[in-house]
Amino acid sequence: MIIKYNELKSLNKNNFNFYLFYGSNKGLIEETINKNFKPIFTKNISSFDEAELLTNIDDFKEMIFNRSFFDDKKFIIINRASGKIVNLIQELVVSQVKDLKIIITAGVLEKKSKLRNFFEKDKFTIIVPFYEDNYQSLATMIQTKFRENKINISNEIINLLVDRSKGDRINIYNEIEKILSYNKNKTKIDLEDVLKLTNLAENHDISELVDHSLSKNIKKTLNIINENNPNTEENILIIRVYLSKLRRLKRLKIDLEKNKNIENVLSSSKPPIFWKDKDVIKQQLSKWTLKEIRYLIHRVNKLELIIKKNNQISNHLLNNFILENLTVN
Repeated sequence: MIIKYNELKSLNKNNFNFYLFYGSNKGLIEETINKNFKPIFTKNISSFDEAELLTNIDDFKEMIFNRSFFDDKKFIIINRASGKIVNLIQELVVSQVKDLKIIITAGVLEKKSKLRNFFEKDKFTIIVPFYEDNYQSLATMIQTKFRENKINISNEIINLLVDRSKGDRINIYNEIEKILSYNKNKTKIDLEDVLKLTNLAENHDISELVDHSLSKNIKKTLNIINENNPNTEENILIIRVYLSKLRRLKRLKIDLEKNKNIENVLSSSKPPIFWKDKDVIKQQLSKWTLKEIRYLIHRVNKLELIIKKNNQISNHLLNNFILENLTVN
């Protein structure tokens, strides 16, 4: 059964267990799952890529059909789907497995797609197309995000962010994260600052540098360092991104001590963690203990003060910090 995106919120989700979300707007698909489905299922959330699932299809079926008496409801997300999975979904729909919800995500699907046709015609399934955002929807999203953080922004800044996002709300989320990390506790940000921060994407993605560093990926971290020559303001931004990501790691480590299931911890994290970031975060969690993360946060805070006092050697100070932590066991 086909419904529109704006009808999804009012849909009684207890009446349907199989959903297909498809289209070019991956950011909105992920946002919809995180806001409208994951809060209902705080346990037993599993995520698979279609290729991974089809390679281990017998194990997947056993997990679905051989439920123990004490199992809670299961919420399964299958990403990057195609027509290859349609026979499995048909089998699950016919079987009417209890306490199971499945959301399938896919890119653009042609009208002749077997997967799309099945979901459109079956009365027990829901299919929702997710089209590209327009200017108004992206602008509203930006305004809402900054309003939530009590930061005033001008129309010029909104126009700039929409323009540089290339119509992708995931790009906007990444840019806003950088701005918030840099802006810290200020209630206003200037267009000049946003121009500098968003221009950094043309230099190299700061988030990527920090992620590789915290994953102790020596080769990729060194490649980024060698390709770029940031100024003092950019180095301060890198430090702020370090702090933001380290604080998230600290929170996740603490949650892991209570709930040993890393998939559940990542899926229930707030703010939500994009699927593309989950593998990187798993690597980082495996590399650092909670004690080490706390110490690293202390060091990063101290480094920011040192760089502000010695801005002429900010690159040297930051690079030394990064290289030292790459080699820590």
